[in-house]
Amino acid sequence: MTLPEGVERQEFDGDTGLATRGEPVYGEPVRDGWRRWDPSRSKLGSMLDLGMDTGLSGGETVLYLGAAAGTTVSHVADFAGPTYAVEFAPRPMRDLVLAAEDRENLFPLLKDARDPDSYSHIVEPVDILLQDVATRGQAAVAVANRRFLADDGLLLMAIKARSEDVTGDPEAVFENVLDELRESYEILETTRLEPYHDDHLGVIARPA
Repeated sequence: MTLPEGVERQEFDGDTGLATRGEPVYGEPVRDGWRRWDPSRSKLGSMLDLGMDTGLSGGETVLYLGAAAGTTVSHVADFAGPTYAVEFAPRPMRDLVLAAEDRENLFPLLKDARDPDSYSHIVEPVDILLQDVATRGQAAVAVANRRFLADDGLLLMAIKARSEDVTGDPEAVFENVLDELRESYEILETTRLEPYHDDHLGVIARPA
């Protein structure tokens, strides 16, 4: 699996891990301008570290759903092109705005990913739809935001079993979400994100 241009494995205090070049955001280690990308704090980071074929090469236009305080999306903006970051909670949005101050290609949007009409006038067609939302109806969010994804683009998604159904068997929850996704997407690859994230499934899909 080839890492995107702008993402490298660097050594930090004797430990080798993913890194991007940019201003630090969440107290991560920094060496010679490279900031450590902690896969235990990032679903996309764990997907890359586990060798999933994300299709990322660098420079893509990205729509990121569930940006929170900017931990992952700041790394994405370090190597991607225009990066639209949707977050609905005001408190993490303040941190996200601070992360964007050092990244002119990162555009924070205080919006609800379940309501893409509210930002359809802002977001251009994108190459990559990245989704990391903690809510029921995760497949519905991905389907609703399919409108922004180019026909040859990719969905990179982390399904959170406990957000979908806190008592359900994770494997059954994953399969239910994947069945819903198949209404609009062709599933290319799935991988459990352990040991970094319990009861999470990384998904790579393309528009059907």
